[in-house]
Amino acid sequence: MDENGPIRAPAWLLHRWPGRVAITSAAGCVRIDVFDRAMTVAAQLFSSVLPILILFATWAGASASDATAEALRIPDESKAVLDDAVTGASGAAFGVVGVLIVLISATSLSRAVTRAFTAVWSLPRPRNRLGSAWRWLAAVVGLALAIVVVRQLAAFADGLPQPRAWQSVTAFAADTAVALFLPWLLLAGAVRPRLLLPGALLFAVTMIAVRPASAVWLPRALESSAERFGSIGVAFTYLAWLYAVAFCYLVTAVVGQVVATDDGWLGRRIRR
Repeated sequence: MDENGPIRAPAWLLHRWPGRVAITSAAGCVRIDVFDRAMTVAAQLFSSVLPILILFATWAGASASDATAEALRIPDESKAVLDDAVTGASGAAFGVVGVLIVLISATSLSRAVTRAFTAVWSLPRPRNRLGSAWRWLAAVVGLALAIVVVRQLAAFADGLPQPRAWQSVTAFAADTAVALFLPWLLLAGAVRPRLLLPGALLFAVTMIAVRPASAVWLPRALESSAERFGSIGVAFTYLAWLYAVAFCYLVTAVVGQVVATDDGWLGRRIRR
């Protein structure tokens, strides 16, 4: 038996593209502390996007409230809570001051995603400047709109031939666009879109498997949580689901960064 076998194995892997990408990606996930960052992003998604969706539903009326509940797969036990929130917000609660508070609070998600991607791409720590506020707002509002628009497009695809195929294409395109748009916008173009594209495509491919699984698990988990624990159970179930999505998003971003910066032919072609 070759005594140097265990030593040569990592070296052999590092000289092969799949092994090099896998090892470097694993090291990158450890470097950015992906588990903690995914939890931070998931919590910010829950506390930032949901109030904006309620704000949209308040402006648009009862039909938008139903669309929001359907997009979020809110069970009947908790839908009444959303209806009460929309009805109660129709008065002074969502005046000018209320809208400003919701939007300013929602920018915490943008800052969390910015910190995550500066770690992924080893960029200098960003400074919170007032001139970046429009980027934070555009990112979080665009993300909230994407949730509703994708759901409406999926409903529209139900009337087309091969509806599942069209829904998959729509979801894939939306996931790629969001995963590409957010870091490009929040990093102020510090990373070129062509370098961000591998991670965005990997995230969209991953979500092809995650979406059907979540479509089966999430409604049942929400119903069970609502029956046992009420609205607080629904909140924790959403946090668990958002954590899984945020984890996939950050891991694929790390793998995409490794692929784009690799010295192999694919990395060189991406960088040109």
